Amino acid sequence: MSETPPKTLQYRLDGPHEAPVLVVGPSLGTTWHMWDRQVPELARQWRVFRFDLPGHGGAPAHPATSVPELAQRLLATLDGLGIQRFGYVGCSIAGAIGAELALRRPDRIASLALVAASPRFGTADEFRQRGVIVRANGLDPMARTAPERWFTPGFAAAQPAIVEWAVQMVRTTDPGCYIAACEALAAFDIRAELGRITVPTLVLVGAEDQVTGPAEARTLVAGIPDARLALVPGASHLAPVEQPGAVTDLLAHHFATAWYNPSDTATGLTVMPDRADRPSVSATVGPVAEIAPAEQPQPVTGGRADPYDAGMLVRRQVLGDAHVDRAMDAADEFSGDFQELITRYAWGEVWTRDGLDRRTRSAVTLTALVAGGHLEELAFHTRAALRNGLTPAEIKEVLIQSAVYCGVPAANSAFRVARTVIQEETRPES
Repeated sequence: MSETPPKTLQYRLDGPHEAPVLVVGPSLGTTWHMWDRQVPELARQWRVFRFDLPGHGGAPAHPATSVPELAQRLLATLDGLGIQRFGYVGCSIAGAIGAELALRRPDRIASLALVAASPRFGTADEFRQRGVIVRANGLDPMARTAPERWFTPGFAAAQPAIVEWAVQMVRTTDPGCYIAACEALAAFDIRAELGRITVPTLVLVGAEDQVTGPAEARTLVAGIPDARLALVPGASHLAPVEQPGAVTDLLAHHFATAWYNPSDTATGLTVMPDRADRPSVSATVGPVAEIAPAEQPQPVTGGRADPYDAGMLVRRQVLGDAHVDRAMDAADEFSGDFQELITRYAWGEVWTRDGLDRRTRSAVTLTALVAGGHLEELAFHTRAALRNGLTPAEIKEVLIQSAVYCGVPAANSAFRVARTVIQEETRPES
């Protein structure tokens, strides 16, 4: 166990001190205990290093809002222990951390396994909307819906104790750290970079995963040059919990046979000593490993970013893809130049400035819209304010302040609009 400074992660070590290190990371909303049933077998051959995300499992609540920041904290933790080279397996957001490390620090990664992972997790709107719901309602809505996202219906019905354990893991997570992790996933997108992952990679997914399912797994395999796909029947998002034996066998085989050693100039692969008494994969479970053809990744263009491109990125982050898509689709020969103007100058030149954070810019924008009586714009900027981190209580205070300086009738109309938007946006998921 560890004491955790702000820029490192809470961790636990199991297995022989002299063994090669295998880093194991959890999914969003879970703790290192999601790997409890893999550790006894893996720790026979590896020094298993498990970590918790910030604010998860009792870890200190030091939020990290990007996958690169989480990866850097993990490296800082490993550096403090003198661990330079390691195998890595991560589920969901921890899979994103592993892919980030494989891209930025391939010298540290000996072999990689991505479980229930994706090069892009859904849409940015989906994860930012989660943040809005958690700010307004706490983590209870996420906890109540976790079982249907994580487990197959049959498993959830047969294992009520495990379902309750999963719900409690989410409920005891720090809300600010959960929201920050959602922001990290909203910004994560390595689809154009998959071809640069050069370490041996296993992509493992539950056949019934509805969160990051087989389609996302096949995208990873198609893009990563040295990747294999393992499909686990009878499992959803938390396959290590739902099918522990099959997942353990697949991981043990992968890390025993595909450990990249850059000093071996002949093949680059070192075969780790395997255990003769290791059980084979159960025939009743029958996970299938297959090799998918590689696709050429899309090139990443360089050069100085045009203000329009930066503006479009911020506009989508603040207002949401759906709103921006509607505005751009509705643009025609008459209005198209105006859409380009506001994207380039309002969003690309003003909203990208460093002088104010986005929460403050939203507060200023709401006040200005109240003063001008622009109620239609007030509606979608109320949504934007929630996405930018303002709580419903803070939006109320902005409108009360506006009543003094902009007039009570204007604020009265603004309250009606904002209340409707807030009720819609903060309604917990059913």
